[in-house]
Amino acid sequence: MRCTSSSSFRALRLRASSRPPGTDFGPQQGAPFAMTRMVAMSPLGMLCNKPPWGEMVAVDLKAGKILWRSSVGTTEDRAPLGMAFNWGTPLVNGVAVTAGGLVFTGAMDAYLRAFDAKSGVELWQGRLPVPGVANPMSYLWKGEQYVAIAAGGHSESGATIGDSVVAFRLARQSEAPSLWSRSIDRPGGRFLAKALGFALACVLMAAALWRWRRRTRLRV
Repeated sequence: MRCTSSSSFRALRLRASSRPPGTDFGPQQGAPFAMTRMVAMSPLGMLCNKPPWGEMVAVDLKAGKILWRSSVGTTEDRAPLGMAFNWGTPLVNGVAVTAGGLVFTGAMDAYLRAFDAKSGVELWQGRLPVPGVANPMSYLWKGEQYVAIAAGGHSESGATIGDSVVAFRLARQSEAPSLWSRSIDRPGGRFLAKALGFALACVLMAAALWRWRRRTRLRV
């Protein structure tokens, strides 16, 4: 955070359209100074302070103690190559707590998550088109349970922007998660798929080079 004179602040506001993501201007009306605030980011696009960067905390108000803490979100959409470190993401959205003991929340890495309200264990993730920085909701439709969230991203954080509303239905008794959702549409799945694809391409190129050199030697 930096304080500057009001005259300098007006010049900064003229260039506001070209400001980097995460920059905030505060005019401080009535004061001789203004405030410029931005998120401290590293050249890799990661936060500079020590993780975890976002946690969900359960508090026992009667006993006055913390029951559990769970990091929410990964670095998948921010780290190079999509590496998904479980360090949490900044959280500016709310949660939805169900009667069945689940806590649903979004994060900055484009997943809707479900946690066990008693233990804080992460039970499920659902991939979103962009981060769901909003309050999820649950509802019934034709006797089936759904959970929905607005996936719009967050411009100030530099996250991808979108305009979707995504709803997930509780699985029926005969249904099972698809192979795609169990492998690719989960934190780290895209990075693993890219790494395996790259490794396979390297193996194929090495095999093709070996065959070419072998044929060349036989001709000689």
